[in-house]
Amino acid sequence: MATNPISRKQFLRQCGSIAAGAAIISVSGIAVKQMLKKDGDNFWQIDPSKCTFCGRCATSCVLTVSAVKCIHANKVCGYCDLCGGYYRANVKDLNTAAENLKCPTGAIFRKYIEDPYFEYTIDEDLCNGCGKCAKGCNSFGNGSLYLQVKQELCKNCNECKISKVCPSDAIQRVSADKVYMLKDG
Repeated sequence: MATNPISRKQFLRQCGSIAAGAAIISVSGIAVKQMLKKDGDNFWQIDPSKCTFCGRCATSCVLTVSAVKCIHANKVCGYCDLCGGYYRANVKDLNTAAENLKCPTGAIFRKYIEDPYFEYTIDEDLCNGCGKCAKGCNSFGNGSLYLQVKQELCKNCNECKISKVCPSDAIQRVSADKVYMLKDG
């Protein structure tokens, strides 16, 4: 049985098809590998008991706006009128003027409940993860504000830039069952 030799044009077309197929398989393999890595036991997270609120989470993340956000543990909060995470130190008037507030982006909101109690909420879209509110709450308050890596925003970098500069080694890899280290009290 004689086989007909293929033309140069057909040969190049077949090679191109094979190369395109290999590229598609390669890209698919990388995507699956990244998906498995995100779903595996390799999540970056902040240990709330170690964090010193140094401000490096806001400036060292590879994202333009950090994946680290302030979290409010409602069960721990005292709902104080004079909140160390909401107001700057030594304010003259307890009002919402920008010069009185601790948050540089205006991400913390409070709602009056009853005298002298207020409910505090965080707008994660405005929060840059600077930790000023959490530092104030932990210094002059009960520590209900703390920082946490939001997994839906995190790129889950192989070498987290924040973890490299964290002075307290609070950023660490954790398993999926500890992906959010919550602060209960």
